[in-house]
Amino acid sequence: MTGVTSILPTDRISDAIEWRVEPGLTPYPHALAVMEARAAAIREETAGELAWMVEHPPLYTAGTSAGEGELLAPGRFPVFETGRGGRYTYHGPGQRTGYLMIDLAARGRDVRRYVHALEDWLIATLGDFGIAARSVPDRVGIWVDRPGGEAKIGAIGVRVKRWVTLHGFALNVSPELAHFGGIVPCGLPDFAVTSLADCGVDASMADVDAALQQRFSVLIEGLGPVAASG
Repeated sequence: MTGVTSILPTDRISDAIEWRVEPGLTPYPHALAVMEARAAAIREETAGELAWMVEHPPLYTAGTSAGEGELLAPGRFPVFETGRGGRYTYHGPGQRTGYLMIDLAARGRDVRRYVHALEDWLIATLGDFGIAARSVPDRVGIWVDRPGGEAKIGAIGVRVKRWVTLHGFALNVSPELAHFGGIVPCGLPDFAVTSLADCGVDASMADVDAALQQRFSVLIEGLGPVAASG
């Protein structure tokens, strides 16, 4: 893979997490293959953890709980079955999708805590842009208040395989919001979808990436200390 890469030290320098920003639009099947290969290598202790930031061409993904009637426009964009939790989501240009391959075996083996740490990380990042975001019990994702009511600005969908995480989050920076109309986003028909741009924030993807990286410690600290090896 090509991309902009840096190493983020966490609790110990030996536990550094690679941060990679992929240029251009990444085909979804390629992203799945990369995640699976990296997760297997982490489990075999032949590679380190990875936070991988990508953008996709327009597409829909179906999580393990996706309902048959929630795909409203079957021929609009390619549809991919995926092993992550959740329902239908949209990915496309202007949306930062973050794929995280984190070793939960070394970080407490607590999936619920991991999801909450993901939420806290995105909320802290959005706060840097003046957006008051929050999580909502029993409604996974990141939410903000808009003139018409609550709207979703970020989606979370994770999979854990042999205690290594796959998939992650999708944060709407400046996507074409009309593209969400081909699905019932996350199975929630009564709520709108929004973005930083829709909230009046003029931020580039590079701006958002910088804030995500700056706030990455919120995620790591939320998982607790790395377990001692040996």
